[in-house]
Amino acid sequence: MFEHFAVAATGMMLLDREHRIVWISEGYKHFLPALGFTHESEFVGRRVEDVVPGTLLAEVIESDRPILVDLLTNRAGTFVVSRLPLHDAQGQVIGAIGLVLADQTKLQPVVQKFAHLQQQLDDARRQLSEQRRPKYTISSFIGVSPAAQEVKRQARKVAALDSSVLLLGETGTGKELLAHAIHAASPRAAKSLVGLNIAAIPDTLLEAELFGVAGGAFTGADRKGREGKFAIADGGTLFLDEIGDMPLALQSKLLRVLQEQEFEPLGSNTVRRVDVRVIAATSRDLPAMVARNEFRADLYYRLAVLPIRVPPLRERREDLEALAEALGEDIARRSGMPQRTLEPDALALLAQQAWPGNIRELRNVLEQASLMSDALRLEARHFAGLLPGGTAAAAAPGAPARISAPAVDATDPAAALRPLPEQIAELERRAIAAALAHTQGNKVATAKLLRISRAALYEKLALYGL
Repeated sequence: MFEHFAVAATGMMLLDREHRIVWISEGYKHFLPALGFTHESEFVGRRVEDVVPGTLLAEVIESDRPILVDLLTNRAGTFVVSRLPLHDAQGQVIGAIGLVLADQTKLQPVVQKFAHLQQQLDDARRQLSEQRRPKYTISSFIGVSPAAQEVKRQARKVAALDSSVLLLGETGTGKELLAHAIHAASPRAAKSLVGLNIAAIPDTLLEAELFGVAGGAFTGADRKGREGKFAIADGGTLFLDEIGDMPLALQSKLLRVLQEQEFEPLGSNTVRRVDVRVIAATSRDLPAMVARNEFRADLYYRLAVLPIRVPPLRERREDLEALAEALGEDIARRSGMPQRTLEPDALALLAQQAWPGNIRELRNVLEQASLMSDALRLEARHFAGLLPGGTAAAAAPGAPARISAPAVDATDPAAALRPLPEQIAELERRAIAAALAHTQGNKVATAKLLRISRAALYEKLALYGL
């Protein structure tokens, strides 16, 4: 029987149950030099995965599933191959047969097409890997104040270690930038940095985003399955933003990955091992959440092995000028406009603000002023109507939220005639800032307080730079 196969194939080999090669055809012997062997005796008797790069014959034996037509590329070239499991009289797998199909010249267009698609796939993977490289370094954290210097000192220290890092700070303080910087300074810098905003993903989809989905796990699921963020970040770093918004039901699974470095994809019974460093961030008070049984204490202690508090802008006002200059450069680069500089009165005005949205809010105000004025040097008057005022901006955490109407200069008739959408947007921005201050940055509670959806809140936070 095997002689008939040998005539129909350019080359053929037989394997036993332990993946060892027990026989090769005369035609297959022509491939031996390209595989690094001079004689049949050096090849036969060895496990196929040790001597034939890229082969799937071992998988055919273990799964008892044939691979009828496939393309195999290794040092010997690219070939159309077929792989079949072999059974005994009782139907048990006893080995496999692999064939290099004959008349490769007729299949050359298929081989060339495969090579082209493989090159495209390799290019796409390389581009994706470059996109997942860190965007910032520790020097990207702008500031010379003692608070900023301490953050950078801690970041350099934890970057050299491999434990979990927890970044604590208000929204807009630069926690994501710091996560990129820590990864860039770590031994994992050559691997991927994968980010996921927990609060931006619906609870029903979060498990699949983190751990992936096994093929055919549920109706409508991809037959090939889908990898989660932990699998994608294998060997690198996973940044989990807004970790305080993670549902309690998923916190135990995350704890297991942190402790054991293993997980099971959704709908699978197979345990997958990974090597991932987790950097988490939150604007919420996790110890208080632990006390209220809203966050697992064991997960908190596991995440907070290396905690870093990122100070709000109001605690490092001496950095405001350097931050404004760096943000101005970036705004000019992205918009194509000339860079604006700030006059002393403008800097003094900005330094007086509470900045509940911190650096993100500062950028938003600078960008609005740059877009609305043709002046290359921005004065305090250019920020009229752009800065939050009244009790809404200065609301202390925990104080009742009060929303004041936009201030109108009675001596300037044009101020009362500003476009209605502009006045509404300003009032809405102040309302959101006040609600954030009242809830201490808890976005779920903020959305409930304002009676809008969490998705709508995130859109408005991005729109207003909060």
